[in-house]
Amino acid sequence: MNDDVRQRADARIAGLAGCIAATPLRVLLVCEDIPGVSLGGLARHVVALGNALIDAGHAVTLMGRQPPSAAFTPEPTGFRGPFIAGFADPFRGWKEHATGAYNPWKRPYFARCIAQAIATHAAGFDVVHYHGHLPMVGRYVGQGIRFLQTRHDQGSECITHMRFRDGQVCTATDPRVCAGCIHPAPGPLRTAVSAAAVRRYRRETAEAFAMHPVVFVSQFLLDNLRRAVPGGPTAQAHVVHNFVDEAALRQMAADSAGTADAGQVVVHMAGRIEPAKGIAAFLRLLLPRMPAHWRVEVYGDGPERAALVEIGDARLLLHGHQSQATVISGAATAHVAVVPSVWEEAFGLVTLEALKLGKPCHALRRGGTPELVRYGAPGQLRLHDDLPALVDGLLADDGLASRPARGESADVQARLPELLALYRAGAAVGR
Repeated sequence: MNDDVRQRADARIAGLAGCIAATPLRVLLVCEDIPGVSLGGLARHVVALGNALIDAGHAVTLMGRQPPSAAFTPEPTGFRGPFIAGFADPFRGWKEHATGAYNPWKRPYFARCIAQAIATHAAGFDVVHYHGHLPMVGRYVGQGIRFLQTRHDQGSECITHMRFRDGQVCTATDPRVCAGCIHPAPGPLRTAVSAAAVRRYRRETAEAFAMHPVVFVSQFLLDNLRRAVPGGPTAQAHVVHNFVDEAALRQMAADSAGTADAGQVVVHMAGRIEPAKGIAAFLRLLLPRMPAHWRVEVYGDGPERAALVEIGDARLLLHGHQSQATVISGAATAHVAVVPSVWEEAFGLVTLEALKLGKPCHALRRGGTPELVRYGAPGQLRLHDDLPALVDGLLADDGLASRPARGESADVQARLPELLALYRAGAAVGR
């Protein structure tokens, strides 16, 4: 990207930031993860942003998917504004895994469905802000609608959103390689179909990014996209770091009544128990060497949980899926947090929450995680090159004690000026 163009765009945004006290905006937030049986980091991000905008005097509506059945029992979102069930469940009925190939029409079709829902309601709003898994949605949203999206993962170029395969970070850019992510031996026909799906996915995403502004939650995400898709986003791309509601975080921590047993060291871990998150692999390395007075508490569920249950170690407590308040309570009473993700986290909400709770945090030096150093005290975020080094570093750490939260603010209110400037600039930013 031309530095002069970017500087002019940034200068314009900085100027517009001074207008945030102007006429309140009517904002439509769109997210297909809501409602859900549980709220992941993306959904929590949307709710925190919506509530902060409401607190700042703006009128905010959240649009999500329709509940798939009457028996569906979603986790309460905590969002304080109105909700619109705008479109159907995006992940049902396509049978891609049954055919062993990615369908070139699946994601564009649902992107159009979301865009049509946006168009139906857009007249009542000043800006539409999409947070989801279909980056090409903007291609189907007319330029007469003030629209932008935030990218929370590597789904701008990777159809699985993770760039992770066979237990390793994937650096391939050839769409034909992607066929191996849905079938172990795809063969020529499946490879051709999946490659066509990935090419269309990336092409339509690039077209969407050329039409409307796009926000990335870390510099890593933007840089990786530019590597994978040359000629991708330019002056309409912006980096606005992920955030938390620090006041709510402190309140949840204050409400925690639990305390660690005297003489014990409690290690906190939270996340889906799957290969990309590295939790099971890390624990297999740690538990044989872990001191008797240590205890590991894991919050989350996933395909590798059963294998951890079979270990039968009394020092390992598997809490399963819990509410955010319960997870934060566990983090607040622990001595140290560990985030062993072996895939490249886009930013790492669990890591950010640990830092803002004043906890020392051990993680891998991958993805957007190194960008979080600025939100903690010096040395609070301990970064390691691989899982064995992470285990060694944790066991050798003699500073496993909480401290007052320091570092730059990561509060949602600190991000509002940047986002509101983009809202007001709309599709004209960077042009």
